[in-house]
Amino acid sequence: MELDVYAPERHQQILALARTAGRVDVNSLALTLDVTPETVRRDLSVLERHGFVRRVHGGAIPVERLGFEPGIADKEALLSTEKERIARAALAELPDAGTIVLDAGTTTVRLAEMLPIDRELQVVTNSLPIATVLAARSNISLHFVGGAIRGRTLASVGPWAERALADIHADVVFLGANGITPDRGVTTPDLGEAAVKRALVHAARRVVVLADHTKIGRSDFARIVGLDEIDLLVTDSAIDDELVAELETAGLSVIQA
Repeated sequence: MELDVYAPERHQQILALARTAGRVDVNSLALTLDVTPETVRRDLSVLERHGFVRRVHGGAIPVERLGFEPGIADKEALLSTEKERIARAALAELPDAGTIVLDAGTTTVRLAEMLPIDRELQVVTNSLPIATVLAARSNISLHFVGGAIRGRTLASVGPWAERALADIHADVVFLGANGITPDRGVTTPDLGEAAVKRALVHAARRVVVLADHTKIGRSDFARIVGLDEIDLLVTDSAIDDELVAELETAGLSVIQA
């Protein structure tokens, strides 16, 4: 395959435009750089894997616009269609009846909104938004895990939450993550949230991670668990094929929605 010697220069141009404008879109970049939209998408994927931009529908935004860790309002607006597909695919992992754990996160909120009304479920969550979604559902027995509320994610964290989770054993936990790699496993930016996520994992018989493609191949500050403690990753179809192969070689099952 012929080497694209101009790709690094193009990446610098794209990054400069993104930082100046706050956002770039695929079609405009294709016209500006005189390349195909497919080439631009590949360039954006490379920049995203290196942590410079985050892909959004039709383009990308520089990570500086998000800050170190996006708040929940920012996350809600990112990759909305992909999160919807991931949540819908995750419905197949629900038990017919029993107990599930829903971790805090925008994709798990989508799953909460989609939970079927034709079966009785016990739901354990440390997420205020998920508790709000499910509190009035007559077929749901809701258990909210208390603790200190982390404002950035609206998740309860700390020793209270960890102690409460030590007393339960659920059928399946649906876990959110900020990063997933074969070597470091599942990661998140905050140590306190990582500890509670780890307790969530240990509170269920089966562990399903819900994460869009931008989380795959990147690693964050705090490690949650290794891939050996994860049963399934549900992601979207934009994930790089090489990354899928690496994860599956490491023993993780992957579903692309």
